[in-house]
Amino acid sequence: MSAPKEDPVVIANNITKCFRIPLEASSGIKQKLVNIVKGRKGYREFTPLNDISFTINKGDFFGIVGRNGSGKSTLLKTLAGIYAPNSGEIHINGTLVPFIELGVGFNPELTGKENIFLNGALLGFSRKQIEEMYADIVDFA
Repeated sequence: MSAPKEDPVVIANNITKCFRIPLEASSGIKQKLVNIVKGRKGYREFTPLNDISFTINKGDFFGIVGRNGSGKSTLLKTLAGIYAPNSGEIHINGTLVPFIELGVGFNPELTGKENIFLNGALLGFSRKQIEEMYADIVDFA
């Protein structure tokens, strides 16, 4: 019996994401010019993702664990295309739906079942497809 063939759905190669954080809350044009003339940066660089690589295959469970400010949300937002990486490549094979914030995409006036069917339809699934996936969605939730 041969090993199962890998079926990558997410490939991240050498992802780096950097942010520039201003040193002063509100810096006027005069201060910015003084900083340029004196060769000072008016910001500091923060790099929550530095050369991150991984592959997620179909059927894999993938967890992201870390302290506050360690880059978990930045990684998810970069994978979702909300942030562009400064370097590296991301390949998504399939449809990625970013539910990054709790409760996003759910209507509190609808039942759980109605929300499942509504969101499934918005994602392009037929009623039959949603009915076939319904038990798995409920088990996951």
